[in-house]
Amino acid sequence: MNGIHLYESKHTESYKLRVHFHHTYQLLYVIEGQGSVLLDGKTHDLSENSVVVIFPYTKHAVSSNSHLALLILTFNEAALDNMFAPLQRDDISFTGSFKLRLNSLYANETRGLLRKLLFEERQQTMFSDWAMRTYLSEMILVLCRARQSNHTNDFNSLRAEKIRAYIDQHYYESFTSEQLAQKFGVSVRYTNTIFKDKYQMTPVQYLNEVRHGIAKKLLLETDMNIVSICFEVGYESLPTFYRSFKNLVSMSPSQYRQLHRE
Repeated sequence: MNGIHLYESKHTESYKLRVHFHHTYQLLYVIEGQGSVLLDGKTHDLSENSVVVIFPYTKHAVSSNSHLALLILTFNEAALDNMFAPLQRDDISFTGSFKLRLNSLYANETRGLLRKLLFEERQQTMFSDWAMRTYLSEMILVLCRARQSNHTNDFNSLRAEKIRAYIDQHYYESFTSEQLAQKFGVSVRYTNTIFKDKYQMTPVQYLNEVRHGIAKKLLLETDMNIVSICFEVGYESLPTFYRSFKNLVSMSPSQYRQLHRE
C-alpha cells in the first residue's frame, strides 16, 4: 500500500544473478558474507555492513563468493515524497546509484531502522504505513550523513598525502608546524589530526623520520662531517640535530657512525 517492502535474500557460494533493472528504488544491506555487485558496469565488493542504493532503471547484478545474506528494501517514488529533492549536492551525490560501507555507528543505526521496518511490515497496524515512511526517511538521513562522512574522510586522506609528499620533497628546508599548516591553508591542529589518522604520527614526527633516515644514510655511506649533514637535512643548529637524532635513534650521530661502520 505504501510502496515500501522489505525482505531477506540469501545466496549460496558462487551464486550469480543476471544483469537486470527495476522500476523502483532498492537498498541492499549486507547482514553477513561476502560478494560483489555490478552497478552500471562497475564492480564493487560487498561485505558485512555494506549498503548499495540502486536507483530505478540502473542495470545491476549481485554475486556471492561465499554465503551472502542481504536485506532488500524496495520503495517507489510515492514513498519518497520528494525526500531526495534537497540532496542534489556533489558532497552527498544522491543523484544516482552507489555503494557504501558503513562504520559501526552508522551500521548500528541502519540495523535498528531495518528491524523497525520489518516489525511494522509484519504487524500491519493502523500506524504501520506512517511508521514505515518515517523509518525510510530516517534511513535516508543516516545514509546521507554516512556518505558525507566518507567524502570528508577521503578528502582528508588526500590532503594528508599531499602534506607527506610536500615533506618528502622539502625536508631540507627549515619550516615550523605552523608554516606547514599555513602552506595548506588549515590550522596546525587540523593538520596534525588528519595526518595522524592516516600515518599514526604528526607531520613534524614524519619530517624528523625523513631527515634522520637521510642523515643515517649519509653517516654510513659518506665521510661528510656531522655539521654538513646537519645542514643538508634541514636543521638550523647542531645541538638541535644532535638532540633530535638521539631521541629517535637512542645514540648520537657520531656513535651511530662508529657503531655501524665497525
